Amino acid sequence: MKPIRILDSTLRDGMHAVSHQLTPEQMAIVAAKLDEAGVDSIEVGHGDGLGGSSFQYGFSKAPEAHYYKAVAQVLTKTKLAVLLIPGIGTVEDLELAMEYGVKTVRVATHVTEADTGEQHIKFAKAHGLEAIGFLMMSHMAPPEKVLEQAKLFESYGADVVYVTDSAGAMLPADVTARISLVSQELSTPIGFHAHNNLGLAIGNTLAAIEAGATVVDGTVCGLGAGAGNAQLEVLTAVLDKAGYKTGIDLYKVMDLSKDVVEGLMHRPQTVNTDALAIGYAGAYGSFLLHSRRAAEKFGVDSRDILLELGRRKTVGGQEDLIIDVAIELAKQKSFSLSDD
Repeated sequence: MKPIRILDSTLRDGMHAVSHQLTPEQMAIVAAKLDEAGVDSIEVGHGDGLGGSSFQYGFSKAPEAHYYKAVAQVLTKTKLAVLLIPGIGTVEDLELAMEYGVKTVRVATHVTEADTGEQHIKFAKAHGLEAIGFLMMSHMAPPEKVLEQAKLFESYGADVVYVTDSAGAMLPADVTARISLVSQELSTPIGFHAHNNLGLAIGNTLAAIEAGATVVDGTVCGLGAGAGNAQLEVLTAVLDKAGYKTGIDLYKVMDLSKDVVEGLMHRPQTVNTDALAIGYAGAYGSFLLHSRRAAEKFGVDSRDILLELGRRKTVGGQEDLIIDVAIELAKQKSFSLSDD
């Protein structure tokens, strides 16, 4: 059986779906169960990673250090990971996380901007961390461009390079084209992170593995930005049926889903109309809640906001444009009504 490493991001990407309001105690309960189930690594913190707790992205329930400490105390074999987006998180933020036993950092950049993560990858490697290059919004670049940027991450010393479908906008053929090219040209292991805005997170993850990815992501109950991520318990079952070895106890992650995480969710993690609009438009997954709030405030359709954000090719970090778009749409609506 071919081994597949699964990195769980329930306690990081899943924070988007609960407005970053999980408590350290709740994280510790989930982390302990993931550790018991045999999950290789878990990513912890604000949905936008290190330094994300802010007016711009929304404040976490607790300081980052409280999350790291609570989770680190319950882990016995599972590795603790964090996400760092250059421009949001800093090396100083990473140094704080390292004090609590963080072993892995994923340095996340836009798919055309891997060079902004060079210093962070090199810092992590110099301090004995596993460093992962994370190319976000990979649907926005052709396979050849994705390969170019993946090679940059590899040249900086990345241990793994991820192709990331941040918008949940890819079809299986899109995934295959990117992963197959990158895996053929790089000696570094390739990872894939899926979102479910088109209902394809599991199928796309399977396509990525068949194209050469050996590290993939999941979250319990699919908890995550937009329509969520590849659902960990489903992914575990699918990969087992397909003949892959994950090392995860299926019953234990199923019980974690039913007994713990479902009770923490603010709403069902489904492909609703807004999430579908994100995948269709290719907009950033974490724009969903921001767009809903802006739509309600200015009396416009959140789908129109998301489609316009997709047309403008906006990326993570441009949340301020959501309000601008909502205001413009409200003005257009007002003019239209006055003409009538």
